[in-house]
Amino acid sequence: MSDQTVYLNGVYLPLQDAKISVLDRGFLFGDGVYEVIPVYSGHIFRINEHLTRLDNSLKAIRLENPHTTAEWLAIFEPFLDSSKEQYFYVQITRGAASKRDHAFPEQVQPTVFVMCSDIKPFEGKVSGVKAVTLDDTRWELCQIKAITLLANILLRQEALDQGCAEAILIKQGYVTEGAASNVFIVIDGVLMTPLNNGAILPGITRDVILELAKRNNIPCSEQVIAMEALESASEIWVTSSTREIIPVIELDGKPVADGKPGALFKQMDALLQNEKKIS
Repeated sequence: MSDQTVYLNGVYLPLQDAKISVLDRGFLFGDGVYEVIPVYSGHIFRINEHLTRLDNSLKAIRLENPHTTAEWLAIFEPFLDSSKEQYFYVQITRGAASKRDHAFPEQVQPTVFVMCSDIKPFEGKVSGVKAVTLDDTRWELCQIKAITLLANILLRQEALDQGCAEAILIKQGYVTEGAASNVFIVIDGVLMTPLNNGAILPGITRDVILELAKRNNIPCSEQVIAMEALESASEIWVTSSTREIIPVIELDGKPVADGKPGALFKQMDALLQNEKKIS
């Protein structure tokens, strides 16, 4: 299938021909959710976990999942290329109503959009990246993978404006997550990540890392992480589906430990690369 082909409401068509109504509630209100699913050598990674998270997001905004697992797999199949690393972007909105009204329309057909792109190598994965801490100014329902990402965009742009790759967000003195990632730290050899308590997106890569740590006897913990702990960590990572694990080597203008990717990062990254081949 052409790189410029997308799926929209039951039809595969060229990207430039994909159109939605200006009354679509995703366009007018950001009334929708999305999911990002990596694919390695034609194999969709942790598909059940990703579809479960998509279903949870849909339930949280009171929208029925338009497809079964089998139907989603059938939609994805024509895009798969075993010679590449790819990712799916899936977006579902409440669809187009007859007028602009905050209230849910009584009858509406959801808009379903799927796009498949190549995963591009990220240079910072080898060398590490700079990050900055910023106040978490987002809404309270961060467990929903909603398309309303303006707050995240502004936070990430503030980090980029300061010459950093990511913003690590702080709420009332405690770490939540990155503007577009989950956060891990290492203190005294223990791998730690903030609790999955509604203040963060339940990342699939985050869960895989915790699973791999437990399987390989690496001490790990889900817990509240204070700003002071972040500042004293020997390693800091940010994680996501398309960038996987990225070591943070500088935080707020100060080096993290010796300013190089740490030993536990290298071990975990190797474990993840192997997991991609067998999962």
